[in-house]
Amino acid sequence: MRDMSQRTTAPAAPPPPAPGAEQHPALDFANSLLTLPAGPLDLLAAPAPASQWLAAHDLAPEGSRVLEVCTARLRTFREAVRELLDAAVAGQPAPAGALAAVNGALTAAPSVPLLRWDAERGLHRSLPHPADRIADRAMALLAADAADLLTGPDAPRLARCGGTPCTRFYVRTHAARHWCSTRCGDRVRAARAYARKRAAEQD
Repeated sequence: MRDMSQRTTAPAAPPPPAPGAEQHPALDFANSLLTLPAGPLDLLAAPAPASQWLAAHDLAPEGSRVLEVCTARLRTFREAVRELLDAAVAGQPAPAGALAAVNGALTAAPSVPLLRWDAERGLHRSLPHPADRIADRAMALLAADAADLLTGPDAPRLARCGGTPCTRFYVRTHAARHWCSTRCGDRVRAARAYARKRAAEQD
């Protein structure tokens, strides 16, 4: 019989992308730091998962790898984006430091596709991918998307998930929506039902 003390717990899987994340990679970037019932989960915690996240969002070439110093910069930049989203949801002024971080990212890397030629594709336009500028380019694109999100038609529908302990942001699909996923909504409803049952038992 297997010793129960030797069981290992699989890492918690992140929930599906929040509404609006598919249209706005900056929203998914902000949500790459999340809190699950089992505890916090950082999808950019180390160079390998951070590199995978960037490649999955077309922000870095497949197989590329960012170094720890760049991964730390990405996490710091993510905090600035989260601060701006927080302020927008709360109707508060944008923090000056977060604004400076996003504006700095916008100007740190070339964002205009250059004209290139190769035998397979012929003439085409693409952004450069120098190995030491992957993080700069990714942050520039994420900053541009964050600026579009915060000033565009989705800005009034930005919200923070109301399902404790979730800390994700999302774009409301309808006025009555309060959660970023059915998982969070189900958890809140289950907690409310349990509280009502306990209250009834104590009467």
